[in-house]
Amino acid sequence: MTDADYMRHALELASQSQAVGEVPVGAVVVKDGEIVGRGFNAPISRHDPSAHAEMMALRDAAQRLGNYRLVDCELFVTLEPCLMCAGAIMHARIVRVVYGASDPKTGVCGSVLDVFGEQRLNHHTTVTGGVLAEECGKMLSNFFAMRRAQQKTESRGQRTDHEDFG
Repeated sequence: MTDADYMRHALELASQSQAVGEVPVGAVVVKDGEIVGRGFNAPISRHDPSAHAEMMALRDAAQRLGNYRLVDCELFVTLEPCLMCAGAIMHARIVRVVYGASDPKTGVCGSVLDVFGEQRLNHHTTVTGGVLAEECGKMLSNFFAMRRAQQKTESRGQRTDHEDFG
């Protein structure tokens, strides 16, 4: 399988995240060509700020492999990892991160910071960005456009209700 094939699996997981009202981000962990971990964003539904797609996929892979060190594993994620996820990726000893869309607000693979390029850290992960970036980015932008439209509709409804009582 290619990087794009694994990213398509991550996109499917992102769709599951979106279906339950979470920001659509999905991730898979791959070892020796086999998907060993899957995850999608779930911080809202789990009431857990650490339940990002990457964290969920790392947890799943660690359980399946019986080790918190995920040596020789790769992580494929639809959105550039944040600082929290990058820390977990390093601690897990992921050898390579492949992401789809860049995140200009919180991405640490070069967008805001380049954590994986920091030579003073003891583990170095190879990073490949932009795999199916258009598809990954479009899923996110469509989600946020839909959310803004819903919020606008809800705020109009609230004003109308309030005006009825005024």
